[in-house]
Amino acid sequence: MASSQDTIDFLMDQISSAGEVSARKMFGEYGIYCDGKMPALVCDNQLYIKPTEEGRAYIGEVEEAPPYQGAKPYFLISGDKWDDQEWLSELIRITAEVIPYPKKKKKASAKTNKA
Repeated sequence: MASSQDTIDFLMDQISSAGEVSARKMFGEYGIYCDGKMPALVCDNQLYIKPTEEGRAYIGEVEEAPPYQGAKPYFLISGDKWDDQEWLSELIRITAEVIPYPKKKKKASAKTNKA
């Protein structure tokens, strides 16, 4: 089941103070970006945060689950935590600070045909 646009709109509003935030649709689900990094996923209308030691320390007792079949476990953030805008924004900001930027994809070089 794909995540709803209403869920994404709500989460974008809730984390708006974390930095420059956006959501990008990916295979019917969403990647959540903050300052050019992707600290979270929304899959099946559930919020998953990339696991970091800093995030674990901030959350306290964490629940972990894979966001999709075959994925490594992420921190699963329950819906009741979504209402705390300050807490959620800080979690996104903390996570985005410590994860690396995505690697740039190399462009394929154009092959020249020699006759």
